[in-house]
Amino acid sequence: MELYTQEESSNTVHLTYANFWIRLVALLIDSLLTSVLAALALLALGLPLVPDVADLEARLKMNMVGTLMGWLYYASFESSSYQATPGKQAMGIFVTDTAGYRISFPRATARYFGKLLSGLLLLIGYIIAAFTPKRQALHDLLARTLVLKLPH
Repeated sequence: MELYTQEESSNTVHLTYANFWIRLVALLIDSLLTSVLAALALLALGLPLVPDVADLEARLKMNMVGTLMGWLYYASFESSSYQATPGKQAMGIFVTDTAGYRISFPRATARYFGKLLSGLLLLIGYIIAAFTPKRQALHDLLARTLVLKLPH
């Protein structure tokens, strides 16, 4: 199924749903970038990058910083005029609501925290994007979003 927008009667743009593999590569790029940002934030806060296994407080702070950095990264980029994180931009995909419009920061926030749920469920929340008609992962279904591919 193709989505399209019509700017003028002679200028039609065809968009398709982003497939699982393109989304996976974008996720890997973004994971690398958010890991670097989180590491820089930890260093700036004077926290260890690799806390001692027994240091529960340091591990909790590390997880909180990582979650905060991920939330700000994903929600800010996906609700921006780019509608995509750098990883998604590199892969030529972007996030919209189900009507094809840019999503708000609160919806992007819901989508980000839905990703945590997608991951907690043995990654099944991500994997279902390969099998749903509109290529939606669990977090897309929860936030009512689509990930679309730009035309070539």
